[in-house]
Amino acid sequence: MPAHEEHRKLPYSADQMYDLVADVARYPEFLPWTAAARIRSRRPFPGGEVMEADLVVSFKVFRERFGSRVTLWHADRHIQTEYIDGPFRHMKSHWRFTPLEGGGCEVDFSVDFEFRNAILQRLIGVVFNEAMQRIVRAFETRAEALHGSRAQRTAAGR
Repeated sequence: MPAHEEHRKLPYSADQMYDLVADVARYPEFLPWTAAARIRSRRPFPGGEVMEADLVVSFKVFRERFGSRVTLWHADRHIQTEYIDGPFRHMKSHWRFTPLEGGGCEVDFSVDFEFRNAILQRLIGVVFNEAMQRIVRAFETRAEALHGSRAQRTAAGR
């Protein structure tokens, strides 16, 4: 069962990073191995929203669709994803975005999953940590593309 955690300090606001990760429909534009995304449903609740979404993931010769329930806590800048259906035995991820004094934010990310397919599980196991780091870097690169110049000016004190 691969598990991975990342903790990063970034020059972007917690709201900017939260909004970027919460925008699941745009993942195919920048996230590695993500071929398609579809929002099944959205249901607000006090302080947040529950979204059900499908992602199509392509990795080498494998192409799989999976469904997940994404719980967004807007005020807390916390996102939790739980597996609904598809190629996994289980899958959970958590994102938390904490504002830093002086600007920027701390990003905490964790993921834990296991594929049903033993071949796919062995294949991803070989490159798992590198793949997770590449995914987190893709979010950073996207934030830089969307907000880079403002974050750089803020960091420089201008």
